[in-house]
Amino acid sequence: MVIGIGTNPAKAPLFNLEERIEMINSTVGLDGCIEAESFDGLLVDFAARHGACAILRGLRAVSDFDYELQRALMNRKLARDIETVFLMTGFRWIYISSTIVKEAARFGGSLEGLVPPIVEERLREKFKVQFPPSPR
Repeated sequence: MVIGIGTNPAKAPLFNLEERIEMINSTVGLDGCIEAESFDGLLVDFAARHGACAILRGLRAVSDFDYELQRALMNRKLARDIETVFLMTGFRWIYISSTIVKEAARFGGSLEGLVPPIVEERLREKFKVQFPPSPR
């Protein structure tokens, strides 16, 4: 599995591409079956370069579905042989977004159970705040 990290000029992410890739690889890339890689351009082109037959997208809420459906339909038009598969999140994660996590981190809120330990550590460094001790 390849996790594609696309560049989006409309967004200003908290972490640069190298930092995001390193955190992902530290979290899920330990067994060699999953890797993270950045790309510019179209997602379907990235998927095709990797020989992918499917793009996996996560959904949290109905608002995600509307946006993701539009993207999936465009991707189908661009590359008919690559399917889009949607996965719904569990109810315990439905309210989570990067914006909410960053806000909690910025003000020293607990991130226990919200992000992997390496991400919590990097957020702590980025915002220079102390979070409540995590019982991990």
